[in-house]
Amino acid sequence: MTKGIVYYDTGEQVELFLLIKNATKGVASNGKPFLTLIFQDKSGDIEAKLWDVSEQDENNYVPETIVKVAGDILNYRGRQQLRIRQIRTSNENDTVKLADFLETAPIDAEEMMGKVTQYIFEMKNPNIQRITRHLLKKYQAEFLEYPAATKNHHEFVSGLAYHVVSMLDLAKAIANLYPTLDKDLLYAGIILHDLGKVTELSGPISTTYTVKGNLLGHISIMVSEIETAAEELSIQGEEVVILQHIVLSHHGKAEWGSPKPPLIKEAEIIHYIDNLDAKMNMLDRSLSRVKPGEYTERVFALDNRAFYKPTFHE
Repeated sequence: MTKGIVYYDTGEQVELFLLIKNATKGVASNGKPFLTLIFQDKSGDIEAKLWDVSEQDENNYVPETIVKVAGDILNYRGRQQLRIRQIRTSNENDTVKLADFLETAPIDAEEMMGKVTQYIFEMKNPNIQRITRHLLKKYQAEFLEYPAATKNHHEFVSGLAYHVVSMLDLAKAIANLYPTLDKDLLYAGIILHDLGKVTELSGPISTTYTVKGNLLGHISIMVSEIETAAEELSIQGEEVVILQHIVLSHHGKAEWGSPKPPLIKEAEIIHYIDNLDAKMNMLDRSLSRVKPGEYTERVFALDNRAFYKPTFHE
């Protein structure tokens, strides 16, 4: 069985099928066009350059295209990169399909939906419960399929739901330690905080930002959705504004994308839970790709640090 692309070491030869996740055109210093390609399989992704491309190449090598690539792995500025020797698009004789290359959450969608539904069932405030259930039902299909981001954390099929389930479990443990926390606000805030990403992002495959996503962002989108849901359900009360505030503030600071800092206790906790789960996901995935005694690639979203895997972590 062929190993995943992220598990190849520097200097190893590669000949395998991969999916183009992203393709960006550039112009080299000699004036000739090239493509920066991001390839992916179930293990993760890797960058490659295709030099001196023709117009035909630009039309052939586009996102969601399966290609057969031969080349070798090199290390460029602390990150693995694939040097292409040969490349072609797949054809009808190749026994490969799109699903073969998609990284997915480690828990299936039905189980995740069951867990989220149970957390909604445990809510005691009817206004909070009804708004949360209404919005989750409205976007359930997308919620269970979409990634949580285009890069950095949970950027895989069903990543959004997996991120939410992990955060909910963490919130439950924290609430047991600090019983003054309002569990309804914690659970609803977590379920809703990134739900706007089903509008902000294009979908689970070769994910990009939509026009609405670029111009408004998932935070603004969900603040509007909460207000609309409250109007449709004839709900009035402070709960609506508090839920909107949790969504507005979950990034923590203006420079991180939040129009308001957390100003209630549950909003502060959700910001930390969100940050912790995202960082743990980045670390676990990076460390899974290296052997004990080695360092990971530099993780851009973690201050460009390379993390060491202790030798006793067999």
